[in-house]
Amino acid sequence: MERRDFLTTIGAGIGATALTGAAPPMAQAAGRRSAAPKRPALKMKLGCQSGPASDDHFAFLARYGVTHVAARAKSAEGALYSTADEVKALRDLAEKHKLTLSILDPLLLPSSHIDREKNPGIMLATSPEREREVEAFQNQIRACAAAGVPCIKYNMSLLGVIRTGRVQGRGDAVFSEYDAARLDPAKPLTRAGMVGEDAFWERITWFLDHVVPVANEYKIRIACHPHDPGTPPQGYQGIHRVLGTIEGMKRFISIRESAYHGLNFCQGTVSENLPHPAEQIFDVIRYFGSRKKIFNVHFRNIVGGRGHFREAFPDEGDVDLYRALLTYAEVGYDGMLMPDHVPIIPGHPEAQGESFAFAYGHIRGLMQAAQHYSG
Repeated sequence: MERRDFLTTIGAGIGATALTGAAPPMAQAAGRRSAAPKRPALKMKLGCQSGPASDDHFAFLARYGVTHVAARAKSAEGALYSTADEVKALRDLAEKHKLTLSILDPLLLPSSHIDREKNPGIMLATSPEREREVEAFQNQIRACAAAGVPCIKYNMSLLGVIRTGRVQGRGDAVFSEYDAARLDPAKPLTRAGMVGEDAFWERITWFLDHVVPVANEYKIRIACHPHDPGTPPQGYQGIHRVLGTIEGMKRFISIRESAYHGLNFCQGTVSENLPHPAEQIFDVIRYFGSRKKIFNVHFRNIVGGRGHFREAFPDEGDVDLYRALLTYAEVGYDGMLMPDHVPIIPGHPEAQGESFAFAYGHIRGLMQAAQHYSG
């Protein structure tokens, strides 16, 4: 079309509007777009759980758009929980940088391997150690309530995070990989010995029986991370990882049903436990999200699925993260989306900060796009 013809067409449209009140063609199209059904409003926050909890690091988080954090408070040597004053000091440090402390990372029940764990009583089911530790966890709930921190995250782990190697990614980035076929069947038992499914469920149930009533009383959410990853049916190192399947996660949330008992929903780990995460993850989000059991989201991506996967930058994995974000919005999730397991750059330890910053930017961009199209 010649330029003068194009301008004549535009002018005709404007003239028609002036004479008849009808909108020109492009305005009519815009009106049709604006009349489309709106998506649910976005309630999620950009978060992070990386350490340390320091002025420099919190300034780094705020610089790249993070608004909410999960962090660990300073505590006395040998303590099993952080006091209310220690949690308040952490909250104040976050607020100094205009960050909200949404989740406390407690001293007990980390994701470490049981042979390296300093306080293994709950997971080993040994007395009187586990009674002392569960009392400390109860006190941690009370301290968070006193300090105004609404959630605690934790793990029910014996084997920690299992990986079988590393693979080269794009550029000089290196990613962790898991291949069930490469697990060593002769690897010795841990100090936990043989832990079958029934024994593992007994330990989980005992813990929940003791802490969920306290969480209910003080209205503090407790968010458990699933097993990363699920292992073969025969287990590994004598241990059956019951929170390494979707069915196991469903059973977990049904024990001691409560609005304050739910999941630190690691999307990467959940994807690792699905045969076809690119298609299946969205319905899993809907299942747990519609039941209000997702208290926090580790918003990361993988390539592959159950039995064989590698970690990935958020933009290059198999899962469509934008579609996943919209699914969280669909179920009304209002907590944090945070990066996790960013790649390492050999010889450049400082580059982990770059990897996190890239992830913040990617997630923030997805959130802004979703907010724009939700109206």
